[in-house]
Amino acid sequence: MKICIVTHKLIKGDGQGRVNYEIASAAIRNGYQVTLIATQIDSKLQNHPLVEWVYIPVKIFPSVFLRNLAFSWQSTKWLKTYRKNLDIVVINGAINSFPADINIAHFVHSSWLQSPFHISKQRKNLYGFYQWFYTFLNSYWEKRSFAIAKLVVAVSKKVKDELIEIGVPSEKIQVIFNGVDLEEFSPGYVKRQKIVLPENVTLAMFAGDIRTNRKNLDTVLKALVELPNLHLAVLGNVQNSPYPKMAEDLGISQRVHFLGYRVDVAQIMQTVDMFVFPSRYEACTLVLLEAIASGLPVITAKITGGSEVITSECGILLNSTEDVSELSKALERLTSDRNLREQMGKAGRAIAEQHSWESKAERYLHLFEELIAS
Repeated sequence: MKICIVTHKLIKGDGQGRVNYEIASAAIRNGYQVTLIATQIDSKLQNHPLVEWVYIPVKIFPSVFLRNLAFSWQSTKWLKTYRKNLDIVVINGAINSFPADINIAHFVHSSWLQSPFHISKQRKNLYGFYQWFYTFLNSYWEKRSFAIAKLVVAVSKKVKDELIEIGVPSEKIQVIFNGVDLEEFSPGYVKRQKIVLPENVTLAMFAGDIRTNRKNLDTVLKALVELPNLHLAVLGNVQNSPYPKMAEDLGISQRVHFLGYRVDVAQIMQTVDMFVFPSRYEACTLVLLEAIASGLPVITAKITGGSEVITSECGILLNSTEDVSELSKALERLTSDRNLREQMGKAGRAIAEQHSWESKAERYLHLFEELIAS
C-alpha cells in the first residue's frame, strides 16, 4: 500500500502533527510506502527507506495565513501530478483543495467562529478582525474539503457532532479518538526542586496557550483565590499573556508559578498532584489523556473536547466553564483528599491504557485497507 499524508508537520510536539506521525510510523512498521507532503517531519522519518518526503518550503512568507496559502497551492499541485501513483491520500482539514480519500478533522472552524469566546468577539480591533477573517476562510475551505473527501475521520465525538452540524453526512464520518504515549506519560515521581517548584504544598497544573482566553486560565486563577493552600504550575508562553498580571492583581502571584513553554511536560506532570483544564473550546486536546496516563486526577468541563474519556472515577467534570464557585469546590475536594487523588489517578491510568497511540494508528491503517478493498 502506498500512503500519502498531507500536513504541515509530522512531529511529536504538535497535536495534529502527532496524529500523523503515529500513522506514518505504523505504516512503516507494516512495510507500507509512505509519502509525506510537509514542511517539517521528525528526524526518525527523514531517512527511512520507505519514506519519501516532499518538502514544502513556506518560511519566506511573513504570516501564518500566507504560509498556509502557499502550502495549499504547492501540495495541491504536487498531488495533481502524482496522485495516480498513490493508493490512499490523507489530508487534514482545509490544508489544501485536493479531493482526499480520508480527511482527518482535528478542529471545526465553523464551531469556533460561533463561540462567544472567539478572539474576534473579545478584541474589537484589527487583530480581532484578522482572526475573524482567518477563521471564516478556514470555515469555508474546510466545508469544501470535507464535502469532497470519501471519508472523514473525527478525532472525538464532539468533532463528529460539529461536522454533522455543518452538513457532513453522519454515515461518512468515523471517530478515531486521539492517543497517548504510555511510556512517556506514566505515573512517577520527579523532585520539584528540579523544575523549580515548591515542595510540601499541594500543586495543581494547567497547560495550554495562555495568550488568549480560550483555554480559560482566568477562571482557574479566580477559583484559586478561595484556596490559600493550593499552588498552581502554569505551562504556556507568557509573552503577551495577560495572566501574570491577573495573578498579581488577585493577590495570588506567590502561589502561581509560570513556567513558560516547556518540552518536559511529562516530567512536570510527575511533580504535581492534579491537572485542571476547563477549556472553553477544544476539539480533542491531547493533554487530558497525557494527564490521566501520568496518574493525575483531572478537573475539566463537559464541553471541553477530549472530556468524553474522563469519568467520575478519574476526574471531575464541570457543568460550566464560567462557574468559579463550582471550579473552586472541585479543586478543594481534591486538595483536601489525598486518598481520592490517588484513587482517581489509578483509575485514570487504566483508562489511558485503552488509548495507546499504537492502537489508534492501527485503526487508521485498518480503515485505509477497508477503503482500498471497497
